[in-house]
Amino acid sequence: MTLERFARHLCGLAAAVLLAACGGGGDSASCDVASQKTWLRSYMLDWYYWSGLSPNPDPAGYASVADYFQALKYTSYPGIGVEPWSYIQDSVSYNRFFAEGRAMDYGLSVNGREGVLPLKIRYVEPRSPAAAAGLLRGDVIKAIDGVADSTLISSDFAVLSPAQAGQQITLDIERAGVPQRVTLAAAEYALTPVPASATLPGSVGYLLLKDFIVQAESELTTRLDAIKAAGATDLIIDLRYNGGGRISTANHFASQVVGALQAGKVFATLNYNAAHQAANQSFKMTSASGPAFARVVILTGLRTCSASELLVNGLRPHVQQVVTIGGTSCGKPYGFSPVEACGKVFSAVNFKAVNAAGQADYETGITPTCAVADDFSGRFGDPAETLTAAALSYLQTGSCPATAAQPQRLRRAGAEPGERRGMTAN
Repeated sequence: MTLERFARHLCGLAAAVLLAACGGGGDSASCDVASQKTWLRSYMLDWYYWSGLSPNPDPAGYASVADYFQALKYTSYPGIGVEPWSYIQDSVSYNRFFAEGRAMDYGLSVNGREGVLPLKIRYVEPRSPAAAAGLLRGDVIKAIDGVADSTLISSDFAVLSPAQAGQQITLDIERAGVPQRVTLAAAEYALTPVPASATLPGSVGYLLLKDFIVQAESELTTRLDAIKAAGATDLIIDLRYNGGGRISTANHFASQVVGALQAGKVFATLNYNAAHQAANQSFKMTSASGPAFARVVILTGLRTCSASELLVNGLRPHVQQVVTIGGTSCGKPYGFSPVEACGKVFSAVNFKAVNAAGQADYETGITPTCAVADDFSGRFGDPAETLTAAALSYLQTGSCPATAAQPQRLRRAGAEPGERRGMTAN
């Protein structure tokens, strides 16, 4: 269901105060701050997953819609306190990612939230300005716009989130000890949701999925068919930097992994709050070509979030063995049925997603079978890359690598620049 269709759906179900805000904002009077706060209060009381358990303060005491939204959140999330997932985003940037499969930024991500040096580029979007400038995973950043790495490491890295296309930053990097200076101009570009796949020794397939967006689906099918045709019986799925996206795409991916015999079986069920049990729905496996993979190893970390965790959890009832290697995931079995109002998209937690066994008890994260630290270098899909090598070792021996290092637990902070944490029911 598209965002627009879901908004119309909610308009038909919700209270009159919600009606005024659906469909993009209504007239200017309905979009003043007071009206938006009134609408938001009614919407959260009606559709928020923790309605009745979360605070319900008077909106008059809050200067902005964003401040009031924060005040309405559930405050007893396990291990955290205030529920960290619900957010507001402008409609343009939301639709750019979820509908168009595009981004507007520099196209690089760093290991900043670990809070340790060296500061490295951990991921480069293939069609981005960073890729065009020749930047690579593993490049060490010494400074950005003259600010040294030792200072950057304690920042929120907002410098990597440009306000508009054409905005520039200058990076001082080192590669193999050789210093370089690179200037990047922000631009809009098409994302590459499936940037790498390979067939590895031992009849093992490897596939990296960066984003659960509809643009990934045909590529997932093509690459998995090729991996199966090459004789792979086991599969490594790299989700270490995947913050999630569409449940429909996760269902499509899972269907390709489990094979044709599982068609029609439940992948995930979305459970809404007590007032909206009629909205509960199940996603079922679709028909897929070829056999199931016997064993699946999923590479994870705290950036593995939402729809990525759903894939891990959703596969477990249907695959002979599902193993996770890397770090503990972010801990988000909850998702959104987003509503657009006044030029903004409100993604408040609306449901909890459980697997076919009714399980989703990972609010503190999915603990890896083998804890292995990512060193933020090496080519994705290379048998020698740290997490991939650990996965291959496990498949060969059935046990965790003896030299596996404990990954550092990341600081539970807001999403990093370029990180899109979400699980949407459209």
